[in-house]
Amino acid sequence: MVKVGVTGGIGSGKSVVCRVLQVLGAPVFNADMEAKRCYADPEVRSAVIRAFGEGVYIGDVLDRKALADRVFNDPEDLRRLNAIIHPAVRRRFHAWADAQVAPYVVMEAAILAETGGAKAFDHVVVVSAPEDLRISRVMERDGSGEEAVRARLRNQTDEATRLALADTVIVNDDRTLVIPQVLELHRRLTTHG
Repeated sequence: MVKVGVTGGIGSGKSVVCRVLQVLGAPVFNADMEAKRCYADPEVRSAVIRAFGEGVYIGDVLDRKALADRVFNDPEDLRRLNAIIHPAVRRRFHAWADAQVAPYVVMEAAILAETGGAKAFDHVVVVSAPEDLRISRVMERDGSGEEAVRARLRNQTDEATRLALADTVIVNDDRTLVIPQVLELHRRLTTHG
């Protein structure tokens, strides 16, 4: 079975591409949603507490704001957190993928390039959009201010680094039709692997 990683910067349209693939019958694993579930895993919880202290949990529940305030202001703390969460997500993905029956499976992951996770995939798809368009999409979607979105962008790798990993690039610039690109990707993955 072919393992496909779909990535792209915040606001690029990864979720749109993955929804189309899902409609076409591809099983899709959302790494961001699974990462949130990982924080309840006792092994992950222990590692996070060892790294960041008891204050990042209220009882058994992660205090997302406390952890985010800490890691998004300190690149070393963010690296330490990623070193805990991303291997846990990858283990869950591989177990999930092994249980699927399909020509290919998809993991939607915002930060494949940053974590070295792209190596785990047979095919990497990068959804690409101009930065100003991505910023306006996220501002509209999340109700965030421009500076808040730019701060999130600074924690992601640059577009050139992402594109260098791509086996396929889906352009989502509001001028190029996305669905025909996704249909062609699906055709290639189901006929050639």
